[in-house]
Amino acid sequence: MTAAALPTLPVLRSEWIKIRSARAVLASLISVFAATVGVTVLTAAAIGTSEPGALGEDRLLGAFFGINFGQIAAVAFGATAFAGEFRDGALRVSLTAVPNRTRLYLSKVTAVAGVAFVVGQITGLVTFLAGQAFMGEYALAPGDPGTLRAVFGSGVYLTLIALLAAGLTALVRSGALVMGLLIPLLLIVPFVVGQVVGGAGQFMPDRAGQMVMRLEAEGSLGPWTGLAVAGLWALAALAAGWFAVRRRDA
Repeated sequence: MTAAALPTLPVLRSEWIKIRSARAVLASLISVFAATVGVTVLTAAAIGTSEPGALGEDRLLGAFFGINFGQIAAVAFGATAFAGEFRDGALRVSLTAVPNRTRLYLSKVTAVAGVAFVVGQITGLVTFLAGQAFMGEYALAPGDPGTLRAVFGSGVYLTLIALLAAGLTALVRSGALVMGLLIPLLLIVPFVVGQVVGGAGQFMPDRAGQMVMRLEAEGSLGPWTGLAVAGLWALAALAAGWFAVRRRDA
């Protein structure tokens, strides 16, 4: 890949304008924060002081209880951010402004990743602090083992899920199709696969990625190796999407 294909500030700026000006994209991005923080706080306020493991056997993972809902919003953000290029000839217009397809694609990926990472980090921090405020004597402190890693890792995890959806949308050219396939993959398939083939579910993107938010390791993956597996899922999807954008007609 040559420097001529790398993102430039004008192209990145244009991609940011696309994100903030598209209502569906911006709404899904805001929903990442709202769903993750809101569900965690409401659940912690309702049952957080009932017993030590009220939000889950792993207390650290339980501190991010709402991320199970926030990841769905992350899927919607990644999918809608890319889907607009494949409606009503929008890709032809984009390619007129940025003829280099690799530059255009990498710029979109960089914009989505950057925005998702910032929102993810804010979401992780607020989720932890706000949720633990309702946990009473069972609350975790920021200095407890694993908490800073989990806060940072939660934001990275949400970013990877958004990129996974973005890459798949570039591949199939349909945000609705990606959401219809990826949401069940994240919510249902890991449990089924894990039970049928004895632990293969731990390598699914959500199970692996959420290891970074666990206090106790589960299976053969650790916090960072699990996040790396989720990263490989996202990288594979982005590579497939790049190949499709380069090869197919606009």
